[in-house]
Amino acid sequence: MKLWDKGYSINNLIETYTVGNDRVLDMKLAKYDVLGNIAHAKMLHKIGILTEKELQDVEKGLQEIQTQIEEGTFIIEDNFEDVHSKIEFELTQKIGEAGKKIHTARSRNDQVLVDLHLYIKDELKEIKELTKNLFDLLLKLSEKHKDILIPGYTHLQVAMPSSFGLWFGAYAESMIDDIIFLNAASKIADQNPLGSAAGYGSSFPIDRQMTTDLLGFSKMHYNVIAAQMSRGKLEKTVAFALASLAGTLSKFAMDVCLYNSQNFGFLSFPKELTTGSSIMPHKQNPDVFELLRGKSNKIQNLPAELIMITNNLPSGYHRDFQLLKESTIEAIETTKENLIVCHFMLENIIIHENTMDNSLYDYVYSVEELNKLVLNGMSFREAYQKLGKQILEGNFNPEKTVKHTHEGSIGNLCLKEIKAKFDEVF
Repeated sequence: MKLWDKGYSINNLIETYTVGNDRVLDMKLAKYDVLGNIAHAKMLHKIGILTEKELQDVEKGLQEIQTQIEEGTFIIEDNFEDVHSKIEFELTQKIGEAGKKIHTARSRNDQVLVDLHLYIKDELKEIKELTKNLFDLLLKLSEKHKDILIPGYTHLQVAMPSSFGLWFGAYAESMIDDIIFLNAASKIADQNPLGSAAGYGSSFPIDRQMTTDLLGFSKMHYNVIAAQMSRGKLEKTVAFALASLAGTLSKFAMDVCLYNSQNFGFLSFPKELTTGSSIMPHKQNPDVFELLRGKSNKIQNLPAELIMITNNLPSGYHRDFQLLKESTIEAIETTKENLIVCHFMLENIIIHENTMDNSLYDYVYSVEELNKLVLNGMSFREAYQKLGKQILEGNFNPEKTVKHTHEGSIGNLCLKEIKAKFDEVF
């Protein structure tokens, strides 16, 4: 069944090619399609399209379908084009003629849009919660390991003293920026497109504010063409938000892979959380973080992919937009998995406390020694040259102590301030 069925059959090759993977993807949207149908039906009743009895039948039928969806018994068979046609068919089977009225004053275009807006609103809320969980854990680890020093690097060369407190706290604060992106995407999603129909409105006297309120949107996409233009723009906005978070996770995963290697040896994980080699019996590989890095990098490519699909399309609906659904839904699911597995791994991280005892890291204290000379009255340039000469001649013997006091430094992590900053945007 197709919502645009006019009594003839479409070629099988064309049908397979145009439907694509929509039936599977639409299962993610099914419950939102029911919610959209219920709100639309109530509005149709208000303007006199549905009688009181018909509205009651429609609501009862849709609630039964919603129960099937929740119980996992709802399916979209191959003879249905998408979730919208399946639900309308099921509703008509259950309640008769009233089910055939449900599409009045609506197009499949705004029906898809409202499903996507509702779905993305919910998913971004869940992603924000998962991000908060990881943020809280990073702050906890930062506080717990704040006194354990590790070398900081520039150009992958030993540079200056860092600490696990500084490292964990850095990724926690970085996630605040990611939350800001997620908030922006949520605001874009929190606009009701229902009633825009095919992008040019309807001659029916529909009440769009009513459906906006019923569906819990804070705002309406007022201009009907603007509402339709949100298809593509919505997904791209979400893609940029997910890519921002993925960038944070990818960099963190790369750090973990480095720090876990024997050449660094700053941290490790229980062997049960690593994988082995088919030929090298000693291997305990950080495959989780390698996959986290790879999956995150794939998400970082999503904005470019969606831009290339939608670039320079004129206003109005185009079937190209169908291709956005699979990539967006996959990225949302992967983002949630990434956050969950990263949190799990960090709950089991093993921190090695004596890293800085290795003489390999003696030069990390050169700036500390230089600063002490300056604080004792020597000019910076003279102190720099003196320390540089000692290092070149092999006479550098640092006093391995660190005293940093300014905000955000090793000795003043500002974890309370970072938490307050997070809470303010969350």
